[in-house]
Order: sequence, then C-alpha cells, then structure tokens
Amino acid sequence: MQSQHVSQRPPSAGGTGPVGVEQAEAALVEHYPRLVRLAYLVLPPGLGRGRRVLTAHALAQRALPRSRKLPSVVPAQASGREGDPGYAYLRERVLRTALEAARPRKGLPRLAQLPPSLPQVWGLRLFPRSGGADELALEQRLSGLSGPARAAYVLRGLERLPDPDVRKLLEAAGVSDPGGALASANSVPAQPGLLSSPEFDPCSLQARPTDLVRRRQHTKAALAAAAALAVCGVLVALPGGGWGPDGAAAPAYAGNPAAEAALDPGRLTRIPADAWRTSARTDFSVWPARGPLTGDQALLRRALAVWARPGETVRVSATPGTQTGGPAGPPQLLYAGTVDAARVVILYDGLRVARYAEPKDGTQGAALDFARVDGATGAGASALVLGRADGNVRYLTAPWVTGAAQRDLTKPDAAAVPLTRADGVTAPLASPALRSGACASWTVLQLTDASGTHLATDLGELVPARLTAGRPGAAGEVTGARALRTWAPFACSLAAERSAGIRSVNAWAYAEQPLPDGSGSGTWVCTRAETWRGDGTAALALFRTPGGAAGTVVAKGTDVPACGPRDPHVLAGVLWKSAAGSWYLLAAGGRDTASIGASGGVTAFGRGPLLAAKAAQGARADLTGTLADGRTISGLH
Repeated sequence: MQSQHVSQRPPSAGGTGPVGVEQAEAALVEHYPRLVRLAYLVLPPGLGRGRRVLTAHALAQRALPRSRKLPSVVPAQASGREGDPGYAYLRERVLRTALEAARPRKGLPRLAQLPPSLPQVWGLRLFPRSGGADELALEQRLSGLSGPARAAYVLRGLERLPDPDVRKLLEAAGVSDPGGALASANSVPAQPGLLSSPEFDPCSLQARPTDLVRRRQHTKAALAAAAALAVCGVLVALPGGGWGPDGAAAPAYAGNPAAEAALDPGRLTRIPADAWRTSARTDFSVWPARGPLTGDQALLRRALAVWARPGETVRVSATPGTQTGGPAGPPQLLYAGTVDAARVVILYDGLRVARYAEPKDGTQGAALDFARVDGATGAGASALVLGRADGNVRYLTAPWVTGAAQRDLTKPDAAAVPLTRADGVTAPLASPALRSGACASWTVLQLTDASGTHLATDLGELVPARLTAGRPGAAGEVTGARALRTWAPFACSLAAERSAGIRSVNAWAYAEQPLPDGSGSGTWVCTRAETWRGDGTAALALFRTPGGAAGTVVAKGTDVPACGPRDPHVLAGVLWKSAAGSWYLLAAGGRDTASIGASGGVTAFGRGPLLAAKAAQGARADLTGTLADGRTISGLH
C-alpha cells in the first residue's frame, strides 16, 4: 500500500533539448538556497566563512545566462531537482565556477583568483549560524579534501546523486579525474543530514562588525575632515546650545556604569539553593548557581566579556528571533563547570539564556549560544542543554526536579531508563538532534517533579522542546499508554523542527478512518510546533496505515491557527493506493466536521468528518470542510 500527498507537484519534464532563460530563472528563484549551499560547500574552507558566504552568493547569481537560450543539457544533468533541466544547467554552472575558484592558477594567490563577491556588504561580516560538534568535525574533514573530492561528497550527500551521475557531472564541470575525486570522497563518512544543517546554510546568516580599527586607520584623514565639518556645522546650527543626534547617550565604547556592572563577575546574581522552595515562581529566576567553577572569576569574566563583544574566532548561534547583544545589567549565574571537554558557563538575563563554552585544553574555539526563554515556567523551565558530544547530550535540570530518565519515543511499551544526576547534571543520553540518516528511534528526556511527569526532546537548541498530547486547548503530558502510543509512529517527524526555535510540540490523534479495501483503519494525527517568538508555528498532518511502522507527513501549514488552541480544527487528505492497486482520495477532519468536499483533480462530497473517493494516480485535489457551526475550513497543503 502506498500513499501520495494530495497537493503533490508533478515533476517538471526533463530532457536534453535547449531550454529558455525564463525556465532557468524560475529554477534559480525556486532553488536559490540550495545552489548557494552547494557553492558554499565546494568552495575552499580556508577562505573563511564570511568570504565563502559572499562568494557563494556571487557564483549562484552569476549562473543565470545572458542569452535567451541555454545549450542542451548533458546526460548527467537529467537528474536535476525533479528532472528540471533549468536547475540542472544552473547546478553545473555553479559547480564549474566553484571548482575554478578553488583551483590555483600559476602566478596568482588563491584569494586573488576568486571573483569579486557581489553583493558587497560594507562594515559587516556575514556568516552562517554555528552548528554542533558533528558539523565542526565534518567541516574539518571536508577542508582536507581537494575541490573535486568535496564536490563529489556534496553531490552524493546533498543532491543524492548516484556515483555514475556524479562522475558525469564532474566531467562536465571540467574535473580531469572524477574517479579519483570519488575515491577521495570515500575517506569522509557519509553524513547527508549534516549537509542540510544551519552550519552550512549561507542564506541564514548572522552579522558582526568588520575590523573597526583597521577601517579607522584606512580612513583617518577623511574622518578627521568630516569631524571638523560636523563641529562647524553644530556651532552654526546650534548657537544657543542643544542636544546632539544621540541625546545624552555616552560615546560609543566609552565607560558606562551599567555596562561595566554587567561585565563584573563579582556582581553576578546568585540565587540561594533553597529559594525555589518558598518562591511563588517556578522559572529560571529561582535556579541556584551550580557547578564546581562558580568561583572561577577569570572564567566568568571571559564569559561576560565574550557575551558583550564576541571576537572573530567565537562561534555565535541563536534560536530564531533571539537577540545576541550584551546584557543590560548583571545577569544571573546558573552554572559554571566542566562538561566533557569544555568549560561551560550558563547565564540568564530575564529574557534569554546564554551559554559560553571554551575548550578546557586551549584558548581557541570558544562558542556562544543564545535562546529565548521569556514566559518559561514549570515544565518549560525544567531543563537546559549543558553540552553535546559524541552524539550525546547532557542536561542541567531545575532544582525542583526529583527524577530523570530517558525513553525511546518510538517504543511506547518500553520502560523508561533512569538517568543518574550529580548537582542537577544528567548522565549523557543519545541526542536525536545530532543524528543523521534514517530514523529508527527517538530518545527523549523524562523529568519528574511534584506536579507529575513531563517529556522533552533535544531539537538542537539550549532549551529542550516540551512534548504534549491531546486535543488543542486540553492537551496533557505524554505519560499514559494512550499518549505514548499516539506519539510513537510520528516521533521521527520531530526532525523537521530542529533548530527552529521550538518551545513545545503537541500531537493530536484527531481521526480514525476505515480503509476502502477493508484492510483496517488509518490513523490521522496532527502535530503542532509552537515557537518561543510566536510566529513560525508549524502544523503537520500525518497519516498511518495499519501496515506502516511510522506515519507519513501528508500536509503542512506554517503560521496557520489550525490544530492549535485558537482553532482546534484540522482537515487534510492523502492519495492512497490499496493492495489491489486502486487509488483513493482519503480525507479527514476533527469530530466536529460536518462535511468534506473535494474539487480539482477529484470531485467528491461526504457527510461527516471522513471522505473516501476513487481517484487517479497523481491527482491533485482541493479540500473544503464545513464545521457543525457552519464555518468553512480549508485543508492543509
């Protein structure tokens, strides 16, 4: 039995004839992030992340031809995105120019050989968000490969091309020994999931100032002249005195009592160990300072200074919507200690949690991570990620947590395995955020406190996402057998929410549908991920047949109220193939759905919350539902 998305887009027809520049332009717009990522990964890592970002964008933008017709695509290009020859042509152009940029030419240093990086961004350094230990290790391994070998590895992992197509594409891009490039690429273990991580995304960027001292040296005379003119202008325009453009603000980088207090480790807020017992609040503001290095003033000073002014070598990351500026005043110290191979400091300023990490055996490679936690309380403020290493994660738990365990979310009948804790720090457990490849299990953190048991999962951020189950507005903890069985077939769908600033994810089994061939019932589940920033919410509709071990995502909505507390309704459909080979449109809504109608490629109507109608393979249908109160809802796409 097979299923297809109702809103599935048919692949574009491929071919070997010439295609128009309009088709290439459409492919560039649709696949621009992927083309830029391809160029970024193939370019030499020795250029530095900022230079690679601008050069990758330049190569992707210059891939579009000026002529009205493109040449015939080569056979290797037939395996472009969904068979699109426009994308195949652009991919070959980007690959060729990236390899040319990485290939030294006699008499010129490598940096001089690169094309001017357009667009230019003056006064800022742009670089992707930092990843974890696995991404850093992969970056180091790729830096040891030649340009053609890097291209072979990326075409395998990112484009999912078989070796014969990789060989043809490398030949078309001017590689003299594609077989050797493929052999060299074998020295790096295949990790296709890591290539799609934010670490290698040159379209999701962070900004920092360039070398301000050097810029001032280069423009000293011009600045002096401009300053003189500005002073004269102020004297003429304000003969009686008055405010400057910044009012009473202190000059940039000047001493400021509040800023100095924020950088003084002696003024860090330290909460007593038992404060949470008598406090009316259960949030990060009542966490005590823990860890063996809370008295290391030098470490705390470095952490505060890096937070205020991260240097060029600091890897900075933040969940979407989180500001990375320095604290407004002395923050609260939550932890300072050694975690695996790093010294870690965790600070809290009332709205954000910041984690500073430095290697314990050196002074290079510091990292600074931020996460929003405004409004976190109770179960949402029960744990923080201390560190990740070797595929595992360690947590710091809240002082009110009485027990910790790990469980495999895909195995609802298996018992949770207790985790040992020392001063609130858990033993390492497998992190699904660090895993690549096929998903066969999903390890989550189970915490117990006076209010009950809660589940949370690592999604690659400082704060684990809380998991719940049930109808929106009345969802509960994932503790009972029914809630665990609801999540089990759909646990791996959480991978779609990694590094997205997720606060909580709820799973709601909203319908059971008898299958038309009498082979049992299909299960409809809607999962909704809420973010810390409010926008960017994602609702997924998933469908599982009796013979399927895991559910399939059939529809998705972003920034829609469906399947949420404000609108606890959902409607989705799927094309399903029976064991006899017949295709059907299956659709389901919540229990208060009075009728469902389908139009477009399938025309059908049914009373109640379920609809089953015969359909043709590849048909596309638009779904409309009517609720019991007469309101109309649309299906997720």
